[in-house]
Parts: sequence; structure tokens; C-alpha cells
Amino acid sequence: IITDLKPRIASQMLPGMPAYIVFMLIRHLDHINDDKNVRSLIQGGISHIKKTIKKRGQTDIELKTLWLSNTLRLLHCLKQYSGEPQFQAESTVKQIEHCLRNFDLSAYRRVLSDIAVWIYQGITKVMEEEVQPGLVVALLEHEGIGGLSGDKPRPMRGRAGSTGNDLDTPTHLDPKEALDGLLTQLTRFHLVLQKHGLDPEIISQIFRQIFYYLCAGSLNNLLLRKDMCHWSRGMQIRYNIAQLEQWARDQNLEDTGSKVIDTLLPIIQATQLLQARKSEEDVPGICDMCDKLRVSQIIKILNLYTPADEFEERVSPAFVRKIQNKLQERAMEEAKNQVTLLMDTKFSFAVRFPFNPSNINFAELEIPEMYNNLPTLVRKV
Repeated sequence: IITDLKPRIASQMLPGMPAYIVFMLIRHLDHINDDKNVRSLIQGGISHIKKTIKKRGQTDIELKTLWLSNTLRLLHCLKQYSGEPQFQAESTVKQIEHCLRNFDLSAYRRVLSDIAVWIYQGITKVMEEEVQPGLVVALLEHEGIGGLSGDKPRPMRGRAGSTGNDLDTPTHLDPKEALDGLLTQLTRFHLVLQKHGLDPEIISQIFRQIFYYLCAGSLNNLLLRKDMCHWSRGMQIRYNIAQLEQWARDQNLEDTGSKVIDTLLPIIQATQLLQARKSEEDVPGICDMCDKLRVSQIIKILNLYTPADEFEERVSPAFVRKIQNKLQERAMEEAKNQVTLLMDTKFSFAVRFPFNPSNINFAELEIPEMYNNLPTLVRKV
């Protein structure tokens, strides 16, 4: 059921089929009141999922997605058929008849939820590793707006900062192709997640995490590159980030209420700061506009800012002092909380797995022959 199942085969079957089969076995053992075997079945299933991922799926997003989807489907089944009224609101009369009668398996929900979190974090980690090499080139160096003068960033060599912020810019990536390449990667991830029937809420949470990583990586790099800190580069970066926002809207990632695009606000506000007028009467407006940036980040960008030409005035020390005075309370709060200049690229949002009942009637579920010849090993009773 688990160890030999290939994602390619699973994608041709009903999403969640392995979870449904395991749950039907649980129902049979519940029906004959076999306490010992029902527990060894669940524990064995969990153990085989972990072993399969550790052995074959460390860097395989599709295998991990297959088992995240099925782990969550089994978790939803344990809730939906537990007999607890709060999980029966959307169940049919037939589904309520199929509820477990002898065993309380609620203790296994926590175990399955923990396994799902582990798989989920494995998926986001592999995705982050895949987007990392092209991140800076795609979001900071790609020039989507033609005709902006004096806008040639120097390729940055070496490390882009402190521990946990390894953002080396690969010299072999063409900035013209990097943004399209990043969007293609995101689309590929999205197709894999959908193919195995992962709940839309979970897909949105995964991309919320990836967008945070893209934001952190690009902002950290910007904060360490004086050649990036001028108004025309701000326009180019804002254009690149807008492509990410549009991609998220096209995939309907915002429909689940996960606020995926909001995770990009720090880098968006950094680009707005680069483009903003910087005279003393603009101080209140700039402070209000940059509410998702840390005070140290605002000051750093202003200190790195380079005028586009001889007609644009430099940022005066008096202007920077006025910004510091205006943001004094925020700065003190950040100092108290030991907030750093660079964003933490290893930060993870808490994961939620909302209950998602199925409309499947087990009496009508047929096990396909392609599923490792399972119909010869198990039969419906």
C-alpha cells in the first residue's frame, strides 16, 4: 500500500486512495473488534511512510507531496468517522453509518498531525533549496523595464551576509531569463501539489512560506549592496516582485485567506523607499509607508542610497536624523526584542491543517488494478 507505490501511479488514481484503503482496513478491524491489529496497522502505516520518505524522498517533492496528502486524508478520515458530532456536519447518512463503533483512535490524530508537519517542512525546505540559486538574479538583477539609465548592478561575489543567509549570486544565470525561470519553478511546484490532491489551504500555506523566503533572501541582499540602492533599481525590483504577486493571484492562492502576498511587503516597501522623494516634509509619509520594515533596515537603505544623477540631491544626514527621531519608539521596541538588520531566512510560519471531510462512499470505492495488484491481496466485505 505504501512502500512500493510510485507517485506516477498514484497520480492516475483517486487522490487519497492509499489513505482510504488503510482506513477501510481500520474499519474492518474495528468491526471485528481486533484491538491489537488495529493499533499495529496504524503504527505500521506511519512507520512505513517515514521510512519511504527517508529512503526515497529526501529531495523528491512529488513523493513527499503524495504522502503529505495521504497522511492528512487519513487524519481527516479518523475525525470524520470517529462518531464525534463536530466532524459530521457535512457527512451523508451512509457515511455516518460507516463510523467506527468499538475503538477511540483520537490519540493517533496527534501522531498523524506531527508526521504531516514533518513532511510539510521537508517540502518547503526542498523548494527553498531549489529557488535559492536564482533568487537574487531573478528578483534584484532582472531588468523588466527597458530604458532606465544608469542601472547596471555589479554581480556580487561571495557571501551575502551572516550565518543562515547564504545568497551567493551564481554568475552563470542570465538575468533576462532568471525571473521566468523562477516563475516556471513555482508553477511546477504548484502542479505537483495539486496533482496529488493536497488541500488548497495547505498549498497556500506552502507558498506563503516560499514567498517569505524569497522576500527575506532578496531584502537581505539589497541591504548589503550599495549598487542596488537607487530609484531606478527600485523600480526594476518592484516590477519583478509584481510578477510574483500576479502569479499568486493567477493560482488563486489568496482565496484561502492565507495572505500569501502580504509576506512580500518588506521588500515591496524597500523598493517604495528607494523610489520615494526624500525631503524633510516627506518624513511622516515615509515612516507610515514603511511599517513592515525594521527601523535599522530603513536607515541602512537611506545610508546606502545613491542619487541617480547630478540633478538628484543626496540623502542628507539631517533627513536621516529626522527619520530616526520619528521612529524612536519603534527602534526602542525592536532593540528590546533583539530584532536584527537581516531577516531570518530559517523562520517558519506555524502550520494549520483545517478539517476537510470527504464525500467518498466506501461502499462504491473500487481499488484499481494498477495499484500494485492490491485487488488480489485485499477484498471488500
